[in-house]
Amino acid sequence: MLRRTSLIRTLTALLALLLWAPVTAAAADTRAPAQRTAADACGVLAPGASAAAERAIAAACAEVAAGTWYTWGGGHGPQPGATYGQVDPTDPDSAHDPERLGFDCSGLVRHAYAEAAGSDILNGVAGQQYYTHRAAARFTAAQGLAQLLPGDLLAWGTSKDLHHIALYLGAGKMVEAKESGTRLMVSDVRLDGYFGAVRVNTGQVTGHIHQTWGTGVWTKAEPSLAAARVYAFPYSTTIRVQCQKHAEEVTSDGYTNDVWSYLPDYRAWVTNIYIRGAAWLDGVPDCATAPPRR
Repeated sequence: MLRRTSLIRTLTALLALLLWAPVTAAAADTRAPAQRTAADACGVLAPGASAAAERAIAAACAEVAAGTWYTWGGGHGPQPGATYGQVDPTDPDSAHDPERLGFDCSGLVRHAYAEAAGSDILNGVAGQQYYTHRAAARFTAAQGLAQLLPGDLLAWGTSKDLHHIALYLGAGKMVEAKESGTRLMVSDVRLDGYFGAVRVNTGQVTGHIHQTWGTGVWTKAEPSLAAARVYAFPYSTTIRVQCQKHAEEVTSDGYTNDVWSYLPDYRAWVTNIYIRGAAWLDGVPDCATAPPRR
């Protein structure tokens, strides 16, 4: 009788275990599918991407799969990679960002392409990344998405204020660090406010490369102070100069100079006062012999 009772108890326990296991598995699966779906959807979704672009996407998608948070200011440490965020005074949802290790939009792009290139080639905010001197090709919003390849950078805002950037995956999808209170995600490309895209050259950069100095230095549509503003360098920025010429004389920060340089990546001009080097940059041709390409 004792053996029979023990057998019954054993069978009852096994039956309970069998009945419980599918339930717990199902309970676990109610959380996992969303994560699996996000991870599965994050990848190269169209042909034509370079090997470097594929590596950048893989790096960004690894953060999606890991459930990494958006954090305001995240990813802008001395080296690429996730960092604790900051409180954005304009966004109540950022209250927990200092407690979370993650990326903001440009921090994610920086990390992804650092992994792809093996060096920190896209350090900076969204505007600096879009206007990078490493541009292999540029696309306007009017051109739509048809010409884009996976790994291209998508930007939102205006020429004076580009406030968001993401990596294109193909098939109308992108991977992004969107906003405080959310994790990194795959999204449909939003055309509202879309400014354009840039294809990143991770190889050797050609042209005349220089460095600006100062903060809030505006580029201009023409070599004149009265010309329309295009983009302001928030701080020292690496630029590619196509040519230079004598134009309107400018006095600023104790310097006077009438030389302006044309920056093809911005389709804009900047006074040479804010470019490190001589008043007339060594080795840069005169625009009279190398006219700007608009």
